[in-house]
Amino acid sequence: MTEELQEITLTVNGRRHVLAVQPRRLLVDVLRDDLGLPGTHIGCEHGVCGTCTVLLDDASVRACITLAVQADGRSVRTVEGLADGMRLHPLQEEFWDKQGLQCGYCTPGMLMRAVEILEQVPDPTPDQVREGIASNLCRCTGYQYIVEAVLAAAPRMRSENPWDPTVPTEAKA
Repeated sequence: MTEELQEITLTVNGRRHVLAVQPRRLLVDVLRDDLGLPGTHIGCEHGVCGTCTVLLDDASVRACITLAVQADGRSVRTVEGLADGMRLHPLQEEFWDKQGLQCGYCTPGMLMRAVEILEQVPDPTPDQVREGIASNLCRCTGYQYIVEAVLAAAPRMRSENPWDPTVPTEAKA
C-alpha cells in the first residue's frame, strides 16, 4: 500500500519551496534530504536534546517531532539561513570567538534557540540566557561559553549594523 503524497509550500530561509511529501514525513528529514540543508542535526529523535531546533514562524520547534505538513504555508529558518554569504551571523562569530561550539553537534540548534532568545529579549541577563537555552543539551561546554557568546552577540544584534564586528560587546556572564 502506497501512501498518498500531500503538496506543501514552505518558505525556508527566505526561499519558497513546493514539495510533495508523505503526511508522516518529519520536517527534519525534508530539510536535510529534500532541500539539502544538513545543518539541522538529528540527535535524540524524541524532541528532547534540541539539536534539531529550527524557527517556525519565528518560534523554536523540534524538527525531529514536527511533521512537514504542519509547516505547510509557514516560514522556516535554519542555521544555514544565518550567515550572509561568507559573512557569519554575529551569533556564529561570537560562538567561534568565545569557544561556544566545542564538538559542534548541538551548535545549530543552540544558535537557532539563541536567535529566538535575542529577538524576544534583545538585552538579556545571564540568567535569562541560561533559562532560554536550558531546552537544548550540550555535553561539551558546560554552557558557560555559550552564555558568554549569546551575551556578546546581543549588542551587535541590537545595533543598526549587526554584521559590524566593531560594535562593542558586553559579555559578562
